[in-house]
Amino acid sequence: MGDIIISTALFEDIRRAFPTAGIDLNILPPWDRLFQDDPRFNEIIVVDLRKTERGPKGFWRWLCEVRSRNYDLIVDLQSNDRSRWLMTALQLTAGRVPYRLGNHRRYPYNFAPESAKKLLIHPFTVQQQALESAGIPALTSRPVLHVDAAARRRAEQLQKEYGLPSDGYALFLPGCQAAGYLKRWGGDNYAELARLLHERGLKVAIIGGPDEMDECEKIRTAVGQEWLVNLCGKTQIVDIVPLAEQARLIVGNDTGTAHVASASDRPLLVVCGPTDPRRVKPIGDHVQALQATELDCLNCYCKKPCDHHRCMKLVTPQQVVEKLQQMGAL
Repeated sequence: MGDIIISTALFEDIRRAFPTAGIDLNILPPWDRLFQDDPRFNEIIVVDLRKTERGPKGFWRWLCEVRSRNYDLIVDLQSNDRSRWLMTALQLTAGRVPYRLGNHRRYPYNFAPESAKKLLIHPFTVQQQALESAGIPALTSRPVLHVDAAARRRAEQLQKEYGLPSDGYALFLPGCQAAGYLKRWGGDNYAELARLLHERGLKVAIIGGPDEMDECEKIRTAVGQEWLVNLCGKTQIVDIVPLAEQARLIVGNDTGTAHVASASDRPLLVVCGPTDPRRVKPIGDHVQALQATELDCLNCYCKKPCDHHRCMKLVTPQQVVEKLQQMGAL
């Protein structure tokens, strides 16, 4: 999800560069739901190449869908093996597209950045360079998600129901998908951080998805006070944006919901452990990351079994508070 949210900044730049063009979005489910009413796009094209339409059937349907539209330009913001093979097949059949923009200087792209792959460059920077290689100014610095009125009403109702005053609460994003549990800072740390922020006059709201129910409930139980509310399971993805917009500050792990929250302009601090913040941090000048750096296994990306989790244990709630103060959030 993080990659898709980052790409929404590029969507904004593309629409600005071609204000009268018909622009379609080709995206995998379930993320198409984020863009159903997005005015930047004429049509959302969904072919489930990973699951229900994986293999030759889906491959052929994608080719037919794209060929039928006679595009002048295709912007491939992934440029991974799958998308490159799809684009190559398109060019080698009857679906030739004059202008093909990707992140790497190799066939089938005829626009791409000069410096293709640098390990310490954020993917967003590479995507910006890709746009600029085709003369499209890359000006948007943070995600742009179009939040409908229904989502804003849901967020407003949650604020009212749980007594969350505008600019008077911190928003926590303490989970991540179950498979990436080593990216979690931990319920005990978030509970202590909540106490420290409450001492400074803030309430706390927790947001999470199905994989994060236990983690969020652990924090709520550890604090056990009415000034901390657990909204896990009570929100849809797009609800995160208006809730983030009304918060004083946001603290989260390296998780997709943190990228969604970065669509607001509120100070956002991401606690990174096994992943490199130079490559995974949500985009925007209002976003910073905190990581314990004096480790032999720094930025291991959980490639080996871990029996110590020191990258997260070395980051303390007091350090997070100090970082938030440096950011001007407290």
